[in-house]
Amino acid sequence: MDDIRTGNGYDVHALAEGLPLFLGGVRIESPVGCVAHSDGDVAIHALCDALLGCLALGDIGKHFPDSSDEFRGIDSKILLARTVGMIAERGWRVGNVDITIALQKPRIGSYVPAMRSTLAAILGVEEDRVSVKATTTEKLGFVGRCEGCEVWANALICK
Repeated sequence: MDDIRTGNGYDVHALAEGLPLFLGGVRIESPVGCVAHSDGDVAIHALCDALLGCLALGDIGKHFPDSSDEFRGIDSKILLARTVGMIAERGWRVGNVDITIALQKPRIGSYVPAMRSTLAAILGVEEDRVSVKATTTEKLGFVGRCEGCEVWANALICK
């Protein structure tokens, strides 16, 4: 039996007009985007935290601090690839991931297949090992008021 580890991640970003919106490595057509030091891909940020958590390596801010000019505006897919590299350096591989994105607007369900494909390629797994789900908060809370986006991610890694 393989040795396995699990981790979870959570991230949230405020939304603002005129910024690009990236989720799961895919550009979403939207009048608003995430406010962030990087490209603001809140889904990838939560996923990085989940993967790092599998091996108790801290969080995304420890490895890719928002105080560093190196990461200003960086494509979050690069951060994810580096995170996967950290896992691989320690002899582990991704088993599967499960991501839930809470966003009131825009509706993102039609982008889910592209997100799964993009993430699977970076993670080095088949698409059926990448789950991405989109939901609203039924107009409740900051997500429901279209003020922000929040994401939960779970990851399993194997040795």
